[in-house]
This record gives sequence, C-alpha cells and structure tokens, in this order.
Amino acid sequence: MVDETTLSLAIVAGYLVVALAIGLLAYRLTDRNAEDYYLASRSMGTVVLLFTTFATLLSAFTFFGGPNLAYSAGPEWILVMGAMDGIVFAVLWYVIGYKQWLVGREHGYVTLGEMLGDRFGSASLRGLIAVVSLVWLFPYVMLQQVGAGQALAGLTGGALPYWAGAALITVFMVAYVVLSGLRGVAWTDTLQGLFMLGIVWVAVGWVLTAAGGAGTIADSLASSNPEFLALGGGLYSPQWMIAQAVVIAFGVTMFPQVNQRFFVADSAETLKRSFALWPVAVLLLFVPAFLLGTWAAGLGVEVPAGSNVLPALLTEYTPVWFAALVVAGAMAAMMSSSDSMLLSGSSYLTRDLYRPFVAPGASDAREGWVARVGVAVFATLTFVASLFAAEGATELSFLVTLGDTAFGGYAQLTIPVLLALYWGGTTRTGIVAGVTAGQVAYLAHVLVSEVQFAGTTWLGATYHTWDYALWCMLLGLAVTVGVSRATAHSVGEDAAKFGVGAD
Repeated sequence: MVDETTLSLAIVAGYLVVALAIGLLAYRLTDRNAEDYYLASRSMGTVVLLFTTFATLLSAFTFFGGPNLAYSAGPEWILVMGAMDGIVFAVLWYVIGYKQWLVGREHGYVTLGEMLGDRFGSASLRGLIAVVSLVWLFPYVMLQQVGAGQALAGLTGGALPYWAGAALITVFMVAYVVLSGLRGVAWTDTLQGLFMLGIVWVAVGWVLTAAGGAGTIADSLASSNPEFLALGGGLYSPQWMIAQAVVIAFGVTMFPQVNQRFFVADSAETLKRSFALWPVAVLLLFVPAFLLGTWAAGLGVEVPAGSNVLPALLTEYTPVWFAALVVAGAMAAMMSSSDSMLLSGSSYLTRDLYRPFVAPGASDAREGWVARVGVAVFATLTFVASLFAAEGATELSFLVTLGDTAFGGYAQLTIPVLLALYWGGTTRTGIVAGVTAGQVAYLAHVLVSEVQFAGTTWLGATYHTWDYALWCMLLGLAVTVGVSRATAHSVGEDAAKFGVGAD
C-alpha cells in the first residue's frame, strides 16, 4: 500500500509534469522572434488574458501569506485584497493598461522600459526602469520558492526538507520558461486559474462539512477569537487598510509580469472585458482562501513554527490526497507567478540592458540565449537567497512581509508612469528624478530599520498609521511634477508618441 507521503508527492509531481508537457507543446508552436516569445504576438483573447493575469498574481502570497494573516489577525484582509484591490487594480488596468496597449500596438513596445525610453529619447531611463524592476522582482521570485519549500515540507511532515521543495519548483520553472515563452505560460495559467478556483471552493465545502457547519465554526470563533467577528481594531486600522489597498494595487500595476500583459490583448474589446471581470475573479479566490485561514483559528488548528496554516488545516480536516491536491493548487499559483516573472525579467534584461548597453548589434538568436541563461542565473540566486531566508521564516507573517516589500517597491513607479502617459509636461529630467526619489526613499526604509517617517518603522511594523510606501509615492509625485516644471524638454523627447502634446 502506498504511504501518505509518497501519495502526496506523486500528486504534486504529477501536476508539475502536466504543466511541463504543456510547455513542451507551446515550444513547438512558438516562433523564435521576440514579440512571439515575450508577448505571444499580441494575440490573446478574453479568457486567456483574464486567467493569465489572474494566475500570474495569485502566488504564494495568496495561498499561504494571506491565510496566515487571517489566522493570526482575522478575515478583514479580504476587504483589502478582495474588494479594494479587485476594484482599484481594475481601474488602473483601464487607466494605465489601456493606454499602454494603444501605444504598444502602434510602436511595437515589448517592455515598460522600452516604451518610456522611446518616449523620452533616453537609453538611461530605459535602463533605470529595468534595474528597478529586476531589483524588486528578486524578493517576489524568492517568495515563491520559500512558499514551495514550506508547503511541501508541511505536506510531507518534513520527509521532504524545505530546501528540496524550493529546489523542485526552481528547476521546473526554469525548464518551463526556457522552453515555452508567453504562449505556453498563458495556456498553463488558464488551466491553473480554473484549477485553483475549483479546488479552493471544494476545500471550503469539505472543511465546513467536517467541522460541523458554519454555525459551529462561528461559535468556535466567537469563543476563541471574538474580535474576528467585528470590523476594525487591532491590526486593521482604517489608515492601514486604505494604505495597503492603494500600495498593493499600484504595485501590482508595475509588476513586470503584469505590466507586460497590458500589451498582449488582441483587441480593445478583449482588454475592456478582462478588466471588467477582474474584481469578480479576485473575490472568487480570495474569499474562500482567507475564510479557511480564519476558520483554522476558531477550530484551534496548531501550526508548527515556520509552517503555513492552510496545509495544517487541510491535513486535520480532509484526506491526505485532497490536502495534496490543494497544495498542488498552491504550487500552481506559485509556478504561474514564477514562470511569468522569469519570462518578463528576461525580457527586461535582454531588451533594456543587454541590447542597448552591451551588444546593440546582437542577433535575435544570441539575445534568446542571453535571456535563457539570465533566467537560470536569476532563479539560482533567488533560490540561494530563499535558503538563507528560511532561517528567519519562523513567523507566520514572513510571506506577507516579503510580498509587501516588493509591492511597495513597484508602487513607486506607478505615478511617474501615469504622468508620462497623460501629461505632456513631463520631462526626461522630471521622470528620472521622480522615479529615483521614490526608489531611494523606499529602499532606505527597507534596508535601514531605524528609518522612521510619520510613525512608521521597518516594513510598516507600526500598523496603525499610513504605510511608508504611500509617503514615498507622494514624494515621487511631487518630485516628478516639480522637476518637470523647472526643467525644459530634452532633445529626443516625443510626447506625441503617447498622444499628448508637450507643455
């Protein structure tokens, strides 16, 4: 008879093999030019665009970090990630994404840096955007590896050590990205998105039935954690919730793997349908995921140090094979984020750094090899970093903290980009100054724990005030506008490319 650990690993491995097979099929159908490899020839329809964006964002942060936070502080995080960010990001997708789609289709842009560099006639700006994007991509790729290592270690009771789980997802995502390009990533994202939605709702029904129903769980929560049944208080101050919603939504907009999807729709109608459906898709996943974390607190589920609440809850209330399926769903979330991150990161590396600054005359074939080597090196470095991070990952909030760091960093790009798209008065000096000011202020906050501003300390540890990242975003706005007003347009700038007139 197959033991439980072997069965769990077989289920997870089976899923990974299916995903890799789809990547191999996509490799056979993908052209060898950059536009097809990175953007699937801008040919995505509504279902694939919606689900590839959906699955790309739903990472270890969603399946583990969020439920962990709900377990420790209550379910109100649903309002931030489910309702507020579902709506705020959909609005930004329209305001920024639609404009990017228009100018990208007209001028053939592949990356955000390429778009801004062309608009402002500056290779340096193009390189700056790429470097900033790759810096903040590092902790978010690492987040997926940490989540995979913790999930598989928890599922197997430690039989598969943390480092082996992190290594497994690293090897698979490198192989997958090197082979498939965006076409394969998008196909598997659609499969993964549907699988994640289905499995998490089945998990809700199973736990509800096994625990005695919603009334029993509510009574348990009222007894053990009565504060979970009331809005406000504790961690969730109004200022903190609003700041989190704004920073996360604005940060998501500039994630390379998300921002690049603004270029890929086959029509304006596809784009509009996708962002209209976005809030619905987000709520359908976040509500059950965060409810499971909250219920675990009321049911008295014990979570070992360094582990996550979702596998612990499912191990206690569902069969081993089903818990393994849900962890496979979480692995799907992590892979669908990781492969997209590495693919977008490779495009930023090759098109915005390698070609302009190292080998302007490089052939497409040579660029392709540089991209693939870059994927492997980047993933290896994040894997090594995830091994060191594991030593400090004993708190349930670790994945939330790691994710917040990347969200805050990317959020510093959004307002300068928004100004560049819509305000012809933005100058090259102004946007460079605005991007630099926001990044330097936020990076100082992340690296120097003693930095304080408006009552906020290390990574927003003071929860009852506005997030430090939000103040940095306002700084970037003020600097971009102020410096643009004080400086003249440089030679090579062309605001008409974005359909605006220079002031």
